[in-house]
Amino acid sequence: MTQMTEAKAGRITAEMKQVANKEGVSAEFIREQIAAGKIVIPANKNHQHLDPNGFGEGLTTKVNANFGTSEDYPEVDKELEKLEAAVEAGADAVMDLSTGDKITETRQAILAEAEVPLGTVPIYQATVETLQDDKAIVDLTVDDLFGVIEKQAQDGVDFITVHCGLTLETIRHLKEEGRVTDIVSRGGSFITGWMLHNDAENPLYEYYDRLLEIAYEYDVTLSLGDGLRPGSLADATDRSQIHELLVLGELVDRAREADVQVMVEGPGHVPFDQIETNIQLQKELCKGAPFYVLGPLVTDIAVGYDHIAAAIGGTMAASCGADFLCYVTPAEHIGLPNIEEVREGVIATKIAAHSADIAKGNSSAKKQDLQMAEARKALDWEQQIELAIDSKKAKESRAAHNQEIQDEDACSMCGSYCAMKIVDEAL
Repeated sequence: MTQMTEAKAGRITAEMKQVANKEGVSAEFIREQIAAGKIVIPANKNHQHLDPNGFGEGLTTKVNANFGTSEDYPEVDKELEKLEAAVEAGADAVMDLSTGDKITETRQAILAEAEVPLGTVPIYQATVETLQDDKAIVDLTVDDLFGVIEKQAQDGVDFITVHCGLTLETIRHLKEEGRVTDIVSRGGSFITGWMLHNDAENPLYEYYDRLLEIAYEYDVTLSLGDGLRPGSLADATDRSQIHELLVLGELVDRAREADVQVMVEGPGHVPFDQIETNIQLQKELCKGAPFYVLGPLVTDIAVGYDHIAAAIGGTMAASCGADFLCYVTPAEHIGLPNIEEVREGVIATKIAAHSADIAKGNSSAKKQDLQMAEARKALDWEQQIELAIDSKKAKESRAAHNQEIQDEDACSMCGSYCAMKIVDEAL
């Protein structure tokens, strides 16, 4: 039984009630939207201590944070610290993208600590383990791949990125049209290399029913990955990307028929003026399935500041209907983020999500900003710090920039010439 099975049968689960309470909506609304496939609650039956969150239409925009070990940084403890930093900063979900030596150990350690939904990309572990067996990536077998997927589901992973829409036909479009940056999805590159070498169809597409069976058994939400997401503005909204999206739309239908929760991943690098079109296409072709976007980044040259480029695109995307924003850190395109960069990535994306919620008319988001405006009018610094999206930084900044100020109501920007204070006294 999955959340969707229960929803279609008219039953409200404990997870639906918890999400409804967080969102300030009725549990019946949550049930109806899950039954329609427009909301998902990633909640694996084996994930202990999970505090579930909902993603989709009519809910607040959610934020995901990625981390995980690599060949050069295999320490599990560091990733647990990043988990703590991400959740403290406000992440609604996290993904373990580990490719280090101890992938299973890392995932299980994160699951033991994570109260938010956890996602993974199973093809990473399947590929790493194939290489560890002194084989080439192209020697990966179908059973190897599905064995990893089932093991991760058994462990309690709540959602998995699976690049099911990357077919031989999609690759034909890529070859014919050409791209500046070809394929930037790591999982997408693994699968493409395997398909071309073996002259065989993508096993995640060919054996999609097998994937649905595993997902149904553990109630794992499928996050249909965009293996051909554009990695540069020049490649945005091309035939390859749209063809993959068409395939994903069909796979969304099949998942819903099997009572498996499903969401769809999106770009990537997209010019600002193309973002709305991308969101509308996805929502139309995938019949309102929750949309999970990486950024999108609105310029290719913001190296070191890519979290800002992504926040700009993320605000636009979410205001147009995207439901779930994957954070981008300042280290994107440079290297593995450190703990502070994880925090900065989450905060920047939370700002984007909140800004979009205001644009979408969310009353709770509007109330937060009104409370901040009232606190500023009252020169109530303590309340302003408490209401800030990053209270820790607001408190530190207030202390650092006002050490010489005698008037506790003022700040070093205006001092005794504070506009709020002058007008308040005059009126």
